[in-house]
Amino acid sequence: MNFDLILAGGHVIDPANGVDGRRDVAIRGGRIAAVDDNIPAASARRSIDATGLYVTPGLVDIHVHLYATAGNEGAWGGDNSVLPDGFSFRSGTTTMVDTGSAGWRNLADFRERVLDRFTTRKYALVNIVGLGMTTMTTEQNIYDMDAAACAAVAREHEDVVVGLKTAHYLLPDWTSVDRLIEAGEIANMPVMVDFGFFKRERPYYELVGERMRPGDISTHVFRGPVPSVGPDGKVMPYLLAARERGILFDTGHGAGSFCFRNAVPCVEQGFWPDSISTDLHRLSMNIGMLDMPTTMSKFLVMGMPLADVIRLSTVAPARVIGRPEHGTLSVGAVADVAVLGLEQGSFGYMDSFGGVLRGDRRLECELTLFGGDVVWDRNGRSGVDWRQLPPTYGVRPDEELIYPPPGRTS
Repeated sequence: MNFDLILAGGHVIDPANGVDGRRDVAIRGGRIAAVDDNIPAASARRSIDATGLYVTPGLVDIHVHLYATAGNEGAWGGDNSVLPDGFSFRSGTTTMVDTGSAGWRNLADFRERVLDRFTTRKYALVNIVGLGMTTMTTEQNIYDMDAAACAAVAREHEDVVVGLKTAHYLLPDWTSVDRLIEAGEIANMPVMVDFGFFKRERPYYELVGERMRPGDISTHVFRGPVPSVGPDGKVMPYLLAARERGILFDTGHGAGSFCFRNAVPCVEQGFWPDSISTDLHRLSMNIGMLDMPTTMSKFLVMGMPLADVIRLSTVAPARVIGRPEHGTLSVGAVADVAVLGLEQGSFGYMDSFGGVLRGDRRLECELTLFGGDVVWDRNGRSGVDWRQLPPTYGVRPDEELIYPPPGRTS
């Protein structure tokens, strides 16, 4: 046998390699071994039929909150976070980035409790505030925004840290942004800015037009207060200019950061995010955002081609965080794979403010592989009809199937 597993007959979309068509995907030793037409089923130990489904790289969600073990009530760095494995694989997501739930004071604790546990591949952005997203009050503490300390912690944990973050800043000055960018310069890492509460004294157009650096990430790009579309209905020129100078725009849907009023005209006019992401947390997962396939489906029904939806959910975000080895089905890459179904019907999609967009298509995750292992199987595609299994299947090696003696009734 040449291969451990073949995903056969699916429509492969692998933007990193320009593949968009019917292919088989073969896996050996937890890595992609071949992507080709009609790989013989006999060359693998087993085969999974993916006919009628889309086979893509495992999804890469670069905006989630995972510090659920911190014990902080009602906090993004606490009870509002979720643990990764319960929400990643069922959505086709194999790589997640926690965006600033922990700061430079408690990143080590976050790493011990979450980043070094669980199966999902995880990275983190370090919050410029030492205690991270512990409370809304702590996020305003400018005396805990230590650029040098933040950069030092980021470099100490550079195997899991892919950038730095500020969020939810309420005051009408640039302190949080300035300290963050200073830390980014010291650490030589990109920064992500959640602009918090928009203030006239620090306009968004100045943030992306002057203060942020090429390669830095502005998240929540379709949030309600972002001045996206002018009175003429056109995407505002400052956004196009910011993109031209290298600013990256992340979706970060969340529970309060995605508005069809901004998203629809931007997508229709070709101003797309550089990454589709969920801002997954306890609130967003239950209303509006729901999950990664639902967020992707919104862009699909807004008119974005499916191949581009996949690109912005795989290789593009992997490159945004400087980890291009993810989000690809290249031969030799770790075999992280999402198998997606595209359902036809009538579906309603809700933004973060009760706005609804109707659509006729919806993506659903049918199967997820992580390192070549099946970790989510919605419809039992990786299994075998139980009637074809041995009569004692389900009895583990250290157990015995013990029948009562003949004639015994009690």
